[in-house]
Amino acid sequence: KKGTTILKDNGLEEAGLDAWLLLEYKTGKNRAYYFAHGDEPVSDETAAEYLTLIDRRAGHIPVQQLTHQAFFMGYEFYVNENVLIPRQDTEVLVEEALNYVRSGMDILDVCTGSGCILLSVLKLGEKKCRGILHGTGVDLSREALQVAEENAGRLQVEATFLHSDLFAEVQGQYDMILSNPPYIEKAVVETLEEEVRIHEPRMALDGGEDGLDFYRKITAESVQYLRKGGRLLFEIGYDQGEAVSALMKEHFAEVRVIQDLAGLDRVVSGVYCG
Repeated sequence: KKGTTILKDNGLEEAGLDAWLLLEYKTGKNRAYYFAHGDEPVSDETAAEYLTLIDRRAGHIPVQQLTHQAFFMGYEFYVNENVLIPRQDTEVLVEEALNYVRSGMDILDVCTGSGCILLSVLKLGEKKCRGILHGTGVDLSREALQVAEENAGRLQVEATFLHSDLFAEVQGQYDMILSNPPYIEKAVVETLEEEVRIHEPRMALDGGEDGLDFYRKITAESVQYLRKGGRLLFEIGYDQGEAVSALMKEHFAEVRVIQDLAGLDRVVSGVYCG
């Protein structure tokens, strides 16, 4: 109750939920346990550590950065301040990619961040096709790549991670290229809520003046790294479907826009015909 009050006083809309999540994280006991053992005391040390977490959350540090936990596609991922926190919207990209996986595919994830997209496709894709998939993730941030490596180990998925400015260090050909690139307009970044604007990496957010810089670069360069019949899939902002589709139609066929559960444009997919 004290945690909830502190968070409310600092303007956090999900104060009650956040207070519970941090309490469960700190004690290792879920909410059902509290309902059954509500009179069980905690140590002064645990209480003090919990209130320290509450104070940090009151400063609008995301819960996931405090707990180093983010859940995506049914898996728990390690996150910190060096990577974008996985969002449920991004699961649409993974689900669409899983429609096309087949054994032996080589998959490249550009702007891999925490590795959540690539590792989820590899983990779930190998179960689906009952074969082996080969995955490579690239990112400009060395710190992000360390997080991706950590997640690969935790999920027991084999993947290669490469420090590269988009395709600069990439070699070889791929059957599928995935990307959730920075796509927020530069001016809009300054208007985002504090916990995103201040506490998540700006390089994972800023997509240039019109938000399309990375779509232009990746679309144009990807054709050098896709096999004939290979597929390029992007996550996009809700209002970017038409613009990104137009970019892709210069090089790709069967360009489609896929919507999320809210009915908003979320993924664009196309096939490279060579």
